[in-house]
Amino acid sequence: MPARPSSSPRRPVGTVTRGTTNPNRLRRMDRWIAAVHGPALRRSADPVAVDLGYGAAPWTAVELLRRLRAAEPRTEVVGVEIEPSRVTAALPYEEDGLSFVHGGFETPLPDGRRPLLIRAANVLRQYEESEVAAVWERLRARLAPGGLLVEGTCDEIGRRHVWVALGEEGPRTVTFATRLGSLDRPSDLAERLPKALIHRNVPGEPVHAFLRDFDRAWAAAAPYASLGARQRWIRAVRDLSADWPLAGPAAGGGASRWRQGEVTVEWTALAPGSGERDAPGGT
Repeated sequence: MPARPSSSPRRPVGTVTRGTTNPNRLRRMDRWIAAVHGPALRRSADPVAVDLGYGAAPWTAVELLRRLRAAEPRTEVVGVEIEPSRVTAALPYEEDGLSFVHGGFETPLPDGRRPLLIRAANVLRQYEESEVAAVWERLRARLAPGGLLVEGTCDEIGRRHVWVALGEEGPRTVTFATRLGSLDRPSDLAERLPKALIHRNVPGEPVHAFLRDFDRAWAAAAPYASLGARQRWIRAVRDLSADWPLAGPAAGGGASRWRQGEVTVEWTALAPGSGERDAPGGT
């Protein structure tokens, strides 16, 4: 039977979001997850994913199921929302492999199952930066072995995304993804940095140095604009890779991802507080 809102009197952990959502908003994040985490889903005996804080409408959970099932047809998705009325509104959209429950960061899945994926998109923007590490730790503790937490932010129509991928051990990578036709320069993505990084885009911080160097590489690649924005992006990313530790294909990077308007960077290079002078390309 499909899961129903919890009747537990305990107050879920978390804060109600604005609930803004649009169809196809998370397509870039979903596409990356399916490519990178698809092998883990296929290997799993219980490939279940959580769409945490799906918002006022269930579109993102519905779409996540479709996209993950293209990678592994056995995948199931559970949408979790802290606002009970949103769960009630989503129930008519339940289907085989898709259910919705009332809860927050702590909510267990029915029958003691543990998710192989938790996607938390546009959930932490209203939190303080100081609260992010504890939320990450709580969510990572819920993952099944080999699981992945993807937490980040995008604009209202999904043109620009930045997300952090975390395993059981902690953060691994940061991915910047964009519809290239909407981009004037790579640092336009700064407005979509996740909460752990958005206040760190200041001189002296690695993420600031990275975006500065990315803008420089983009400017140097201007002659490739005549071949299209994609070719300019690929050239800029290739030049950037000389100074920054970009992820390889196994971690969601590589030339095939660059062609999608993405670049994935090792978390250790952008982690807050290490100082811009220690960052690659710093001066």
